[in-house]
Amino acid sequence: MTDAESPIYEGPITIIKTGKGFFSYDPEKDDLFVPGENLGGAFPGDIVKVTTAGMEADPKTKQLKPIGKVVEVVSRNRETFVGTLTSSREDLPADAPNLVMMLPDWKKMYVPFVVKGENLPIGQKVLIRFQGWAANQPYPWGTLEEIIGPAGDHETEMRALALSQGFRSDFPPGVVGEARVLEETGKGLIAKDAEEGIAAGRRKDFREVTTFTIDPFDAKDFDDALSVRVLENGNTEVGVHIADVSYFVSPGTAIDDEARQRATSVYLVDRTIPMLPEVLSTNLCSLNPNEDRLSVSAVFELNANAEVVSKWFGETVIHSDRRFTYEDAQEVLDSQSGDFLTELNTLKTLAFKIRDRRTKSGAIAFDTPEVKIKLDETGKPISVTLKERRDTNLLIEDFMLLANENVAEMLSEKAQKAGLTNSVIYRIHDLPDAERIENLSQFLKVMGYELETHAGRVKGSDINALLKQVEGKPEEYLIKTATLRSMAKAVYTTKNVGHFGLAFEFYTHFTSPIRRYPDLLIHRLVKHNTNGEPFTTSQVAELQNLATHSSEREAGAVEAERDSIKMKLVEFMEDKVGQEFAAVISGVSDRGLYVELNETRAEGMIKIRDLGDSSRDGAGDYFVYDEKRYRIIGERTKVQYALGDPVTVKLIAARLQERELDFALVKPA
Repeated sequence: MTDAESPIYEGPITIIKTGKGFFSYDPEKDDLFVPGENLGGAFPGDIVKVTTAGMEADPKTKQLKPIGKVVEVVSRNRETFVGTLTSSREDLPADAPNLVMMLPDWKKMYVPFVVKGENLPIGQKVLIRFQGWAANQPYPWGTLEEIIGPAGDHETEMRALALSQGFRSDFPPGVVGEARVLEETGKGLIAKDAEEGIAAGRRKDFREVTTFTIDPFDAKDFDDALSVRVLENGNTEVGVHIADVSYFVSPGTAIDDEARQRATSVYLVDRTIPMLPEVLSTNLCSLNPNEDRLSVSAVFELNANAEVVSKWFGETVIHSDRRFTYEDAQEVLDSQSGDFLTELNTLKTLAFKIRDRRTKSGAIAFDTPEVKIKLDETGKPISVTLKERRDTNLLIEDFMLLANENVAEMLSEKAQKAGLTNSVIYRIHDLPDAERIENLSQFLKVMGYELETHAGRVKGSDINALLKQVEGKPEEYLIKTATLRSMAKAVYTTKNVGHFGLAFEFYTHFTSPIRRYPDLLIHRLVKHNTNGEPFTTSQVAELQNLATHSSEREAGAVEAERDSIKMKLVEFMEDKVGQEFAAVISGVSDRGLYVELNETRAEGMIKIRDLGDSSRDGAGDYFVYDEKRYRIIGERTKVQYALGDPVTVKLIAARLQERELDFALVKPA
């Protein structure tokens, strides 16, 4: 078959740092390999059209496999790029001084850019807009859009990593204008809708019911509150009240357009890039204490076994009696004294029963500690600790999950009755990929553990049993992390397949509309359905595109947040070069050993070429990578360094721009 006759496939392309591409074109076959010369100017994640273009021997199996060729870039994954302007001109013509190279920060990007412009500031971190990539040119080119600041500067680097994912702190003029109007009229609007909504029977009045929020100590927006009261029949009514963002943010407004584009707030270590203007996120929508607030609620009647006897969904008015931090609420529970002790005890008891039932149903209990970085007034990290998960954290989580599950089920039933398909945005978590599960099983065997699998399938209960087995052991965090990475990614979609990790048939995001656009859409759906006005066909048709976009923006936000943690960890370690640390080998590759420090979870690398100087007898050695057993072996000494081994390491370099740490091995296990 000639190239002209070869079928053409369309979809996203994966490109690694070395400039090799991979394209998934048939679920029954391996990904199609696309050599660098066949990429056709594609960037990682671009939607492309690919065809087969000959055969090539697989380097491992020696079997002939088809190779691919990009014939068209359909759409770009991103149009703007962040990087550093460099004096290196490489292949640039000498008679074109207005051309400068830019080294992109995006680690997936496999080529530098040529930037056109006058008096371009060498050594500065910049934002450029991609303009094209001619077939006869070695590099893509772009134009300068913004100078961020000097490369290596802490403020510059933090702004750069947010901009690299397309997130800006400032809002467009139209949004600012609408926000200013709401700031002037918002309180009056709340009072008016509360009065009119209650009078018309559209809103329920919960202002006399004990209600409070429980959030992190540094939270500025409060988008969920719990109410609790004992009913005459002895059952307990728990209301999950969520900020009514949809009242203030209507479709077609500048604020809604911007929120839809951002899709999520971004929580970097030293700043928040909000989805909504501050007047909404921290004021009018936020469920601040001692103020009447509009909310959308899921209200449950629970019996003594925490089983749902009845439930109601709709618009409400609440008045929060207290703003608890997690620490405040935990102190009340621990000391058994303080504000709302009875209510907190009741919620804790019910939450434990809900959680226990969920776990027995197969929900996976991934409880991995998060890093908490404390900054001084200048933004410099001064301490790194691991966040403690308290009963109060779990309590809030349990009731939010209860609300999300039941809202999703209600909307699904309403859609089915209305004869509408794909008319709900679900939060799904698909079954894990069979190959990943088998790889995980092999990894666990090397570590001395067994995970029962069935043709690449695994039960949530078996994963829980594994996690319980490793609890408290040195390799606990490593195995939890490996297991978590083997799972599918949770995404938004209108096609429900359930949530594997939570063992839910129905699940959505309803509880955080201040910081997530899908939640705002769900609120609109709840209002439409509870008021007897289902979404129109045209509104439904748009939902999947919004779900896909929200998933993509969420992934960008997660990457930015992780990069900010890496950056601050590197910054924290800058003045500790030469110091020794206890660590564990968290990864093994042909490049060397990845190690993770026990106290801070900071990760870095010991290069394989440096290991030879660390042999125990001081005579040197040459180390080779054993891929199947996740280890590196010395050819002369037979010394082995394997995944999960404890080691002592010395920090030899902290490179902020690259967000990387380099270590040397001091003492093996």
